[in-house]
Amino acid sequence: MTFYEPPHLIIFDCDGTLVDGQHMVIAAMREAFHHHGLPEPDDRKTRRAIGLSLKIAIERVLGDELAHHAVDVTETFKRIFQDLRVKGNVPEPFYAGARELIESLSTRDDVLLAIATGKSRRGVDIMLEREGWENAFISLQTADNAPSKPDPAMVLNALADGGVKAHQAVMIGDTTYDMEMARSANVKAYGVAWGYHDAKALALSGASMILDDYKALDTALKSRFMDEILV
Repeated sequence: MTFYEPPHLIIFDCDGTLVDGQHMVIAAMREAFHHHGLPEPDDRKTRRAIGLSLKIAIERVLGDELAHHAVDVTETFKRIFQDLRVKGNVPEPFYAGARELIESLSTRDDVLLAIATGKSRRGVDIMLEREGWENAFISLQTADNAPSKPDPAMVLNALADGGVKAHQAVMIGDTTYDMEMARSANVKAYGVAWGYHDAKALALSGASMILDDYKALDTALKSRFMDEILV
């Protein structure tokens, strides 16, 4: 018995959903601000900005009074972030169960996978190559080829790449930007409680449910698509 009926598209956010990238982002943000003689950034602001495209995220962290530094800080951040990644001394671990669920779903003929993230395409490619997932995702929507969340373009592009309708897809993410993006594209959104925005904010921004771990997410996906088959 199959849990899914093709085609169904499952779209994953990356940082805060698949991997815990906050430590690298926070370290690079601190160093970039220091390089430009700016006050040390608030780590909470940095964490809440993760998921947005980089320049927009940096503008949020800088605030209105310092936003004119955003272009310079963005370029410095990119260089520092890549240096940290090459050195490999700041962890970007997968959340427990993330790797196993992706690998399980990627073997199914009745499921299509996509990524919609504020990360650069280079960062996504590094992760995919490291995991041997080069062929696991049919659509890679990044800050390099789509407007920043919560604009619905990433989800709409993924739907087009998969040749599926909005009701056949679900967006999984940890931020209000993910939920708002999915809602704008008329795609159901599942929030995850282990990321960077709290459960209350996710619910208010449109999450149809909020999952506490990957086991619960796996169960929710099976239930969602089985219910759709039965209707």
